[in-house]
Amino acid sequence: VRGSVVRRSRLREIISPRKCVFCLRLLAREETDLCMQCRTRLPYCAGKQRSIPYSAGSAAVFYYEGDVREAVLRYKFGGQMQYAHAFGRLVAMQVREHLPEFDLICHVPVSRARRRERGYDQAECLARAVGAELGMRPRRILIKKRNNPAQSGIPTPEQRRANVLGVYEVRDHAAVQGKKILLIDDVTTTGATLSECCRTLLDAGAAQIFCAVLAQAHRNEEQVRTCYFFPEIWASTLARPMC
Repeated sequence: VRGSVVRRSRLREIISPRKCVFCLRLLAREETDLCMQCRTRLPYCAGKQRSIPYSAGSAAVFYYEGDVREAVLRYKFGGQMQYAHAFGRLVAMQVREHLPEFDLICHVPVSRARRRERGYDQAECLARAVGAELGMRPRRILIKKRNNPAQSGIPTPEQRRANVLGVYEVRDHAAVQGKKILLIDDVTTTGATLSECCRTLLDAGAAQIFCAVLAQAHRNEEQVRTCYFFPEIWASTLARPMC
């Protein structure tokens, strides 16, 4: 039986070789999710987390630029749903390191129209992957009531805040009463969307909201792009297979 499992694994690698989710290089047998080069050169946030209004804390893995940005775009718009597993492991590690305990996990939802268009909700897939790593099943707590214009096409922080005002609502107020909630999204730029979701959850009776994302924009886009390497992040993942 063991021999047949190994043969099937090798056959899968021949038919569909494993690639780094960021640079798309072929992975060595001992590598998981990311190649060694990306593990040392990607723009890690290095603990510099964006302050999100109405949240009690936040965690982000990367700055949203270069190969990180390209990978997120493939994930959101290119149908690469399997990236959620790798992204989820990365976000979960940041949550463990930077955020306190919480009672439940939820995500920032897309509208029904956007979900039909893409075929999936990328933040929900990410939340499921994070939950699998943390041993907690996410819940669908928030609903997006209307299909507002995409935040990426709105130029100023003030306009982005106005664009999401009143867009979200809580499905079940009893489910969030007095709860500490981990809110998951893929990317944050100005923080307007996360902030509005936090405000909505607090208004519904939640105690505290913590935010976790894969990538965040630089607060100052002219800031020097420095890359960071955290060997301890990868020590526990090298031997783990993709789901």
